[in-house]
Amino acid sequence: MEKFRISYGSHPSQFGVLRIPKESGKFPVIVTIHGGFWQSKYNLEENNPMVEDLTRRGFATWNIEYRRVGENGGGWPGTFNDVIDAINHLAYLHEYNQLDTSQVTIIGHSAGGHLALWLASRNQRNDKYAIFKRLLIPIKKVISLAGVTDLKKMRDIHEEQGIDSPVTSFMGGAPTEVIERYDTASPIELLPLGLNQVLIHGELDHHVPVELSKDYYHKAMEKGDRVQLITLPEIEHFKLIDPESEAWESVITAIIT
Repeated sequence: MEKFRISYGSHPSQFGVLRIPKESGKFPVIVTIHGGFWQSKYNLEENNPMVEDLTRRGFATWNIEYRRVGENGGGWPGTFNDVIDAINHLAYLHEYNQLDTSQVTIIGHSAGGHLALWLASRNQRNDKYAIFKRLLIPIKKVISLAGVTDLKKMRDIHEEQGIDSPVTSFMGGAPTEVIERYDTASPIELLPLGLNQVLIHGELDHHVPVELSKDYYHKAMEKGDRVQLITLPEIEHFKLIDPESEAWESVITAIIT
């Protein structure tokens, strides 16, 4: 495979790593967004095993980095506009003519699942919120791996556990202080999305409880959305991005079906 580190902005964290299969042809693009509760101490390298496996399977992969909490411009609204810019940058990569940007799938893990679902909502909400940039690349499918589907509920869970929730610093305040931000940034508040969604979650997940995906799925179904929920017994949080785990086949099936 070929591998390229490409900047989409001037900040050191505004870049992605593009991997292209060594074969000739036009390859569908998979965009991957890493987790880590939007904090700067975590980065896109946790997705490396996943994207290398996907590229070997014949997909072009665009593993994106973004400004995170702890970096200048990270959090609200910079992180949101970064992921839009990262997706949009695919339109300018003309020299990589093996990219089929008409078939873009986004896969996000954990906090990256939140950003993936939120990005999918921008397909049909480009003009509603002036604070966000316009999404130029249509998204065909979004796959949430143990995604944070509900920011308010995730924050409540942390509070019940006696943890200072990363959600608060990410959003720049509690829901009682900046409720409009939560309403425009929490995927469960943005349903229906109007595109194909797959939620995959391990039942042994102690970082992001499986109930978040279940609640999102039920609301999406009520709204008439195209959504599938796959819960995996005996699977914890990080197994979903491990190509060596028994959970990985569920991810591959979600991509190709």
